Amino acid sequence: MEVVQVLCMKGGNGDSSYANNSLVQKKVISLTKPIMEEAITNLYDNNFPASLRIADLGCSSGPNTFFAVLEIVTAVGKLCKKMGRQLPELQVFLNDLPGNDFNTIFKSVSKFQKDLQKRMGTSAESCFVTGVPGSFYGRRFPSKSLHFVHSSYSLQWLSQVPRGLEGNERNIYMASSSPPSVLKAYFEQFQSDFSMFLRCRSEELVEGGSMVLTFLGRRSDDPSSKECCYIWELLAVALNDMVSEGLIDEEKMDSFNIPQYTPSPAEVKCEVEKEGSFTINRLEVSKVNWNAYHVEFCPSDDHKDGGYNVAMLMRAVAEPLPVSHFGGGIIEEVFSRYQKIVADSMSREKTEFVNVTVSLTKRG
Repeated sequence: MEVVQVLCMKGGNGDSSYANNSLVQKKVISLTKPIMEEAITNLYDNNFPASLRIADLGCSSGPNTFFAVLEIVTAVGKLCKKMGRQLPELQVFLNDLPGNDFNTIFKSVSKFQKDLQKRMGTSAESCFVTGVPGSFYGRRFPSKSLHFVHSSYSLQWLSQVPRGLEGNERNIYMASSSPPSVLKAYFEQFQSDFSMFLRCRSEELVEGGSMVLTFLGRRSDDPSSKECCYIWELLAVALNDMVSEGLIDEEKMDSFNIPQYTPSPAEVKCEVEKEGSFTINRLEVSKVNWNAYHVEFCPSDDHKDGGYNVAMLMRAVAEPLPVSHFGGGIIEEVFSRYQKIVADSMSREKTEFVNVTVSLTKRG
């Protein structure tokens, strides 16, 4: 599986699209708002650019794309007002892999500009939005061109499925039954990818530039712990049931692996310090319920079912991966089974995503 060509959130505005199933991700962005505001303040302590260049890496599509950008721009506006300065011209770069639904993003630009005008009284002409397709595990911008980089729930995705996953049959990710060699392979791929990410951004950010990065992560030192792997283990249960019934080929199942690694705060810190270009300002852990509507108004009867909400979330995020590997014919059945398995699990135990957020400043 060529991850760069396959991985993308489900586009469009349909029932199973990312646009309509990404409330969890929106909540995570909201949780990091104070950290973003602090990072913007630190940035302006070091510099006051006439034109501010912001990159959102792994922007996806749908309402969250501009929700994150609007929060960043609002933080800039508040700080400028406090300092008695004019809001600078803003150049916003939205980056994701080539398969991302950039068309939906571009159709939403005018709404974003109206929201910006409504919230801040800022002319839409002072904010320029550009799409930048390509992997963030490589250079995407000119040297010393960016002031602020944001990424949320993207850096846990790896550039490729790790090599050396033999012996992990019937699992689709790290699991309690995975051999140590599999855990090592995933960790080494994360190290390679994240160090490359940091090297690229160190070239692209100006001195004193800031980054706020949020990973889907874990608190435990064990990379196969339940808090980060369980949601994939439940999907593996659905797939394995279909193997047992002859609906999925066993060899196909054994060669399907999720290209993701959910790091601990210590692992993030270690890679940042090893690369050496950035100072860590904050490193924090937060959590959010699997079910986005856990304490929210449910827009429909379907959303009263936590299993439905989680299955739709995971389908919006991961569907292109099983489709590319098994074909599209099994998808409805897979996620129908997954919904029931997840609902049963959620009825018996508390289920939460763990988030690791780090705020960094580029050293001089």
